[in-house]
Amino acid sequence: MDFKEYQELAKVTAFYGAGTKILYPALGLGNEVGEVLGKIKKVLRDNEGNFTEELKNKIGDEIGDSLWYMCMLATDLNLDMNQIAQNNLTKLEDRRNRGVIQGSGDYR
Repeated sequence: MDFKEYQELAKVTAFYGAGTKILYPALGLGNEVGEVLGKIKKVLRDNEGNFTEELKNKIGDEIGDSLWYMCMLATDLNLDMNQIAQNNLTKLEDRRNRGVIQGSGDYR
């Protein structure tokens, strides 16, 4: 499956008001990413940093929810996730080639 197919299939499960397009998936994405981080924090606190298969799978579920919101946000903005992914890899490869993959700034 590629992102284009995922975006199309995910749209079938998108139930939020037309007046909340863009905003609803953006807020949901932030929430789900927070849940990913919360599960990782609890592994560090409660399980001495030991990521069991069960814990990794639970984190994976939250990553999946984050992916859904990310794809819905892209869909609402009429953006193609395949193109977003390719553009990101191209940007990172350019930074690596120029020796600026580390550091800060969007346009380094």
